[in-house]
Formats: sequence, structure tokens, C-alpha cells
Amino acid sequence: MLAKRIIPCLDIDKGRVVKGVQFLNLRDAGDPVEQGKYYEEQNADELVFLDITASHERRDTVLELARRVSDVVFIPFTIGGGLRTVEDVRLMLKSGADKVSINTAAIKTPEVITASAERFGSQCIVVAVDAKRKADFDPRRGAFGNWVVYTHGGRHPVGLDAVEWAIRAQELGAGEILLTSMDRDGSKEGFDIELTAAVSENV
Repeated sequence: MLAKRIIPCLDIDKGRVVKGVQFLNLRDAGDPVEQGKYYEEQNADELVFLDITASHERRDTVLELARRVSDVVFIPFTIGGGLRTVEDVRLMLKSGADKVSINTAAIKTPEVITASAERFGSQCIVVAVDAKRKADFDPRRGAFGNWVVYTHGGRHPVGLDAVEWAIRAQELGAGEILLTSMDRDGSKEGFDIELTAAVSENV
């Protein structure tokens, strides 16, 4: 059995940590570097920083955040948001990130997963999957057909089955899947165990 890791995931908007419910009603929750250092002091195993509007607003990647975090945080960390090319991945890793998370670009141009994994190693390529339950959710379907994938920070459904896309991302070279239940995000209701099981049993 794999050891359990505690990995806080911090959403970033305009350089600040934000918290919302189901990707909406965002409120400021502090400086990302300070928050990262705090979680390190609380013995987190890793950290994830996701710029949740970078893809939507087509902003530059968060290179400066990677540099700032790497100066003061000494546990592994992943950064995602706005990464579209292998060069984006290279620059992010060069800036201090241990791993990069790709979401929207992975669906638009899946070859970026393979090319990045071949160049830098699959261990540092994370594909983020934002999944939402279908309105006609039916547990009798099993793992497939109950969750759909969204991109652009949860703004656009793309018509992909979440479990099928996670399997495909692994086949393309992703070393990890960063799975988010949009239904449970910020709800304080815990993990979507059915979604987690559906993906973990197939990748």
C-alpha cells in the first residue's frame, strides 16, 4: 500500500491565495508564499499551487511565484495554470517547481503531455482533472459515464468522461493525476469517494 501524503492545494488568483465553493465566490485567503511556508512548518509532504484563472484569462505562467516559493519552501511543490507548451514546462521547472500541472492545454493539445514527459520525465508531469457529476448520475453505471471534465478553471465542460480522460492522460505520459471534485470543492463535505475510487481503480 502506498504511503499517504498530505498535500495542501492552494488556488491562486491575481497572485493571492483564494478560497471559494464549487469554484465560485472566491475570497482572499492570504499570500501564497506565506501559506506555503506555514504548511511546510505543519509537516505537509508536498504543496500544489494552481493559478485558477491563468488559462481563462490567457495570462503568462506564474514563473515569479515559482521563484518566490522555491526561495523559502523546501518540500516538493507543483505549480499549474496557463501552461501551454513544452517551453512553458521547461521555464516553470527552471524557476524552481518540482512538478508542473497541466489542465486545459492537456486537452487542447494532448501531445504536450507526451513531449514534456519524454523531455523531463513523467514524474514531474501532473495532469489536473476537474470533474463534475452529471445531472443524471447513476452509481449503477460504475466508474464510467457519471462525471464530466471541465477546463478553464471549471468554466467550460468539454464532453469528456473524467475516468476515461484520466486513463488517457496516464497513457500519454502523465506521472500523476490531480483530481478535483467540483461538486465538493470548498463544501467542507469531504472527498467524493465514489469519484476518487472510480479514478484510482483505473489508473
